[in-house]
Amino acid sequence: MALAPSAHVDTFTRDHLPPADQWPPLLFTLPELRYPQRLNCAAELLDATIATHGADRRCLLSPDGPVWTYADLLRRANQVAHYLTAELGLVPGNRVLLRAPNNPWLVACWFGVLRMGGVVVTTMPLLRATELRTIHEIARIDHSIVDDRFVADLDQAAIGPYTLASALASALAERPAVDVGPVDTSADDVALLAFTSGTTGRPKATMHFHRDVLANADTFARHVLRPTADDLFTGSPPLGFTFGLGGLVVFPLRVGAASLLLEKGTPDVLAQAITAHRPTILFTAPTAYRALLGTGADFSSLRRCVSAGEPLPRGTFDAWQEATGLRIIDGIGATEMLHIFISAADDDIRPGATGKPVPGYEATVLSDTGEPVADGEIGRLAVRGPTGCRYLADDRQQVYVQHGWNLTGDTYVRDADGYFWYQARNDDMIISAGFNIAGPEVEMALLRHPDVVECGVVGAPDPERTMLVHAYVVLRPGVAGSPAKAEELRAHVRSVIAPYKAPRVIDFVDALPRTSTGKVQRFMLREMAAAPAA
Repeated sequence: MALAPSAHVDTFTRDHLPPADQWPPLLFTLPELRYPQRLNCAAELLDATIATHGADRRCLLSPDGPVWTYADLLRRANQVAHYLTAELGLVPGNRVLLRAPNNPWLVACWFGVLRMGGVVVTTMPLLRATELRTIHEIARIDHSIVDDRFVADLDQAAIGPYTLASALASALAERPAVDVGPVDTSADDVALLAFTSGTTGRPKATMHFHRDVLANADTFARHVLRPTADDLFTGSPPLGFTFGLGGLVVFPLRVGAASLLLEKGTPDVLAQAITAHRPTILFTAPTAYRALLGTGADFSSLRRCVSAGEPLPRGTFDAWQEATGLRIIDGIGATEMLHIFISAADDDIRPGATGKPVPGYEATVLSDTGEPVADGEIGRLAVRGPTGCRYLADDRQQVYVQHGWNLTGDTYVRDADGYFWYQARNDDMIISAGFNIAGPEVEMALLRHPDVVECGVVGAPDPERTMLVHAYVVLRPGVAGSPAKAEELRAHVRSVIAPYKAPRVIDFVDALPRTSTGKVQRFMLREMAAAPAA
């Protein structure tokens, strides 16, 4: 499809889109998905929402901070936008890295970048220097705004110069309001780069347009979640996850609602926030729903609960419904698709099933040769709709997009009623407590320890976290495996990559199973990890 003329002066992202013949078909079958050619999603989510619902409505809350209205957010976003252009020299198309926990200032920076036609690269605070360096290599970051608490890893990654969030907030607080009109971006100008782990250990940058940011609000949120302007959203996922970005920023602001942002999304903090602030819509992972049940929190304000990031166990669904009277809205999404594309709510929920295609999306189950399989047969989940996979200069584009579909890497069954039932991942990704963890990335971290000769990392089934990161490690001669050595290796991994990726189980072995050509037989490691303890 032909792209509209770009507003980007820095054309890096458009120059590195995959070839047009490698794109998935994009579907705009619903009237609300027929966006104008010129579109700035920041203006749509903020200026247009204010025009419809008013500027004095509450918009962003934090547990111990003041309430920001829509007018407050617009004023600060304009100030950030002016700072970026007047003092940092940002031009449309520049990539801006944001590194901070979930809070109103992070959202203001996100809007400020987009208003000026910049490309947002929001990273999780948990990421370490190794991961940040790779993001910089791929995205070629031009500017960075970083929370003071998360500077060390940025320094180690040699990403600079950067602006400290505290200094920016202090400086802007003393300045008068400025009226910065949004850049007249194209609907298909790149708005954000979202990074996803790859099975090779090197992450991929998924490119999403301005219209994509709105499309998930106009499909899943509008037709399945059905929020209103009176809702208060909250949840645990970082805004660096597209699950969190949609559920805590895009969806509420699309309808004039408010969002309670938590810098820490642990179950105890989440429980306290729910009890104290009375949100109505909750976004979190199955692991957190299980943990929340033991906190004694008051869930009576909730009317909608959304789960994604990992399969929702039937036991968790039943326990939550018994305790709260609410049926969890399960869903599957992907960073490549931006948010949820299969789900169900209310009476359409079939416990244990992920759901049906969200209005605006199509889904099917394919064989290895790309043919649809019969209902009841196992195959590869394939989906298409108004969003789709576009990797930044990455040959893996042709792995994710095949036969005119986005292939999610999940094995599914569709039943005769059109419901999709999750079976397993069909690659080396480990899904643990809602996090996607690439086994090869953990292997690379382990191999940086001087005592590790070789290793293999796989997922082991776990009833609480879906999967555990399980490492099989061969140590150099003369070094003995022990619980102390295992803990030393875990600490080493946590110092190299995000702590949640560290292996929870480490087995020391004399050798890894290999084929005759020397390739590690991962299926044997998975079988070993899944076997009951002797």
